Amino acid sequence: MHFHTELTPDKLPVSIGLHDRIVTVGSCFAQVMGGQLTDHKMTVTNNPFGTVFNPISISKLLTMALRDQMPDEALYVQRDGIWFHHDFHSSHWATTREGLKNRLMVVLAETADALRQADWLFLTFGSALVYRHRATDQVVANCHKVPGTQFDKYLYQLDHLRAEYNRLLKTLRKHNPQLNVLLTVSPVRHTRDTLPLNSASKATLRLLAHELTVWHESVYYFPSYEIMQDDLRDYRFYEADLIHPNAQAQAYIYEKFAQSAFDEELCRFIGEWSGIQKALAHRPLQGYTDAHRHFLVQTLARLQALPAGIDVSAELADVRERLTKHIMMSDER
Repeated sequence: MHFHTELTPDKLPVSIGLHDRIVTVGSCFAQVMGGQLTDHKMTVTNNPFGTVFNPISISKLLTMALRDQMPDEALYVQRDGIWFHHDFHSSHWATTREGLKNRLMVVLAETADALRQADWLFLTFGSALVYRHRATDQVVANCHKVPGTQFDKYLYQLDHLRAEYNRLLKTLRKHNPQLNVLLTVSPVRHTRDTLPLNSASKATLRLLAHELTVWHESVYYFPSYEIMQDDLRDYRFYEADLIHPNAQAQAYIYEKFAQSAFDEELCRFIGEWSGIQKALAHRPLQGYTDAHRHFLVQTLARLQALPAGIDVSAELADVRERLTKHIMMSDER
């Protein structure tokens, strides 16, 4: 790809390694980045609460997990026979209130365990515009299609965000002193909030991220927002909705992220793994030939030669099954 300008992020002071454990939390862009890391066989707890756009809800959920707190009883809501919780994305639901409560408690406990063992926490801020539930006076992560009259919507103040994240980072350090935190601002535009409010929101989030990196050790920033806005400033890099980055843009940002954050071992592994993925996707045009059997044996050897601790059990089983089928077909001939 060729662009008029190219933003090359600085190398992170601390590199991400092949065996690092990562937790991602935040907007849908956090989900995308976590998915790409998972595809490269990294150990990732990917957006366990579901999509969470605003930083207040992100902080609330992480604090709730680490302090072993239960979800707020006043924020359960039922719609069309399905139960949801205003602090969690709609991907977390159940047909009974008790069933949802049990599910959320498991999610919180598993996330707390992951955070205590993690090397990295990736936080992606989506919007500084929040919805406050009038009945409980609580900022919520998701309105779950409840009538808008039950909420107040406003831009959260920077001073309050700064104070909230100073508390959160203190809590994170208490439970995991070695944790590195990587901040990003989602490049997804919230046009329903109007373009002027979206700009004010993103500016607030960007300033928050900047201040946190200045005043806290082991807190870093990756400019995914800037890459999308300034490097990929063309609508051909967006989905049809002209809001979300398309697959080409996502791949480009991830490549920049890898250049900025990954250590040499991880970069070498990703190069080898990309070749193996192409081999796994290959299907013979000429059927079960000796050449294809040799190709499968080579692919099996490449999988077995990968560094210890990388889970490729599913891929090994797949190649062995193909080899068995190849032998059976050859015997029939």
